[in-house]
Amino acid sequence: MLFNLFKSKPKLKELIPKGFVDIHSHILAGIDDGPTKIQESLNLINEMKKIGFQKIIGTPHTYNGLYDNTNETIKNSFNNLNAKLNNDITVSYASEYLLDISVIEKAKKEKLLTIKDNYVLIEMSFISMPINFKEMIFELKKLGYIPVLAHPERYRFLFKKLNVIEEIKKMGCYFQLNLLSATGYYGNDISAFCDELLKNNLIDFTGSDIHNIHQVNCFSKKIKIKELNKLEEALENNQYFI
Repeated sequence: MLFNLFKSKPKLKELIPKGFVDIHSHILAGIDDGPTKIQESLNLINEMKKIGFQKIIGTPHTYNGLYDNTNETIKNSFNNLNAKLNNDITVSYASEYLLDISVIEKAKKEKLLTIKDNYVLIEMSFISMPINFKEMIFELKKLGYIPVLAHPERYRFLFKKLNVIEEIKKMGCYFQLNLLSATGYYGNDISAFCDELLKNNLIDFTGSDIHNIHQVNCFSKKIKIKELNKLEEALENNQYFI
């Protein structure tokens, strides 16, 4: 899908390819800052389905001291939701892990919940990069995982530090862009950084990071970024997780 540069920018929902696989969402109820009740989850999924989502991976936070989720709590939340779902959309589960030493310790004791095979979704604090971030990436790799860093464009401390991002990528870390970042939802500065990352071929996958119905509705907003073709490529890459 190629859009003429002289025409109005498309709405975000118009870019969602048929059969889209969302690898980052907060649709499971009652275990993080997503929905509190199953009916809210069902409403979210129904609206996401209308946009063109065919598979949604629920990735609730595992955040030591805030969202102390376990494999069991996430599985139970998924099972409760799955019992109410229709068969016209696929929903599965994993987790979005705040990367700290507790995750490394967890990974040594039990299997982390992955978005597919050994691909594990991780995030950082929005305040600063952990001093030992690269060491923890190395440890995850040594344990057999392929780290996928969620929303690198939202870490303002990485602005103007493409060399750091490139170094992390060379370590074998993939990058997942939040789709709403392309609309200015998180701020125009983040949209600009989106463009920079896409232009430099640093984005591998995309995700909705949807927590609530307001964010679903924001898929009707127009795209602000310039690198539409690169964004479309990243959207198509998600088919790996089908």
